[in-house]
Amino acid sequence: MASRAQQMPTGLRILSSAFVIVWLILAAFPFLWTFWGSFKVELDFFSIADWTNALTGANTQETYGRSFTGAGYHGAWVQNEFWRNVINTFIVCFFVVCTSLTIGTLGGYALSRSGFKYVFWLLIIALIFRAMPPITLVAGYMLPFFEWNVWGILPTTIIVLVAINQPFTLWMLHSFFQNIPKELDESAKVDGCTQFQAFRHVIIPVMWPGVITTGLFSFLLAYNDFAVTAMLLSESNRTMIPQIAAFLGTTQTEGNVMFAVAAVVSATAPLFVLVMFFQRQIVSGLTAGAVKG
Repeated sequence: MASRAQQMPTGLRILSSAFVIVWLILAAFPFLWTFWGSFKVELDFFSIADWTNALTGANTQETYGRSFTGAGYHGAWVQNEFWRNVINTFIVCFFVVCTSLTIGTLGGYALSRSGFKYVFWLLIIALIFRAMPPITLVAGYMLPFFEWNVWGILPTTIIVLVAINQPFTLWMLHSFFQNIPKELDESAKVDGCTQFQAFRHVIIPVMWPGVITTGLFSFLLAYNDFAVTAMLLSESNRTMIPQIAAFLGTTQTEGNVMFAVAAVVSATAPLFVLVMFFQRQIVSGLTAGAVKG
């Protein structure tokens, strides 16, 4: 009887299910529509005369003899070598995540175990630094990069992204480490471990979901960055987001919109795979960070 009383009423269950379905449709529609349109020509996907051309592909049929075409993907990946931008993106993201997590885990653990009063003010300064617009921080790097002749290459961009991203990882990992009881460190030391051995063999295995969650957010910050990568990378070393903007063109140069649409789909697809692969670690990590242990 108690279990039946706790069950959700039928009307409320139907209403909540309908809300979730509608929300999923609205959330997924922009990507699904872009994915559909990436196989059309520009006159269909951006048709002003008749929006149904985006569905039927009338101009695509007239141009290529079929309703779907991979010309946008061929133009982006083969003609404009978008695969180079993909490689550059993953190189930048890999080193940004590895560097940020290495510094963040060591720094966050040290600050969470420190009893000094300066820890609070250090974290506040880091938060203020992270709150500043990235464009203002990049301006300070421009002059030395030009003088040292290191502008336009990937390593300098990685350094700047780590500097911008580090306060975020430090704050996030510090909060995770605070939720781990200090008794674990003390127990490991009683068993003969040094402070670093306790950190490596005892704390990190417990902390792993938080590390994965923080690493994913660091990856997304570097993956989706436009301001820093657009200002600090040369044309030959662009990552995906600045290259997509280049496909769109400017008032001075004509772009190819369908190349950009195909590139957007190509850039978005890996994010779905990444989130689906790490969804359990993300949920457990966010839960661990939200609940005080």
